[in-house]
Amino acid sequence: MASITYRGERFSGYNQPKRTSGGTKKFAVLAKDKEKVRLIRFGDPNMTIKKNNPERRKSFRARHKCDSNPPNKLTARYWSCKKW
Repeated sequence: MASITYRGERFSGYNQPKRTSGGTKKFAVLAKDKEKVRLIRFGDPNMTIKKNNPERRKSFRARHKCDSNPPNKLTARYWSCKKW
């Protein structure tokens, strides 16, 4: 599969998050839902992710309503929940 260039950034494909370097956000993903394509950035670059801690994972998922109100694929909340 060939890489995709979107607005000067290279992605390995649609719906595949990548780490960003020196940006305002930690991750970026080129999300595609049917025919809509959107560049989504998410995550705080100054915070560490401690998803191996079950209490932190549970708190994060509850705070962002990952299970009770599933988000749309074209939102940063969806990708944050998916990473956790």
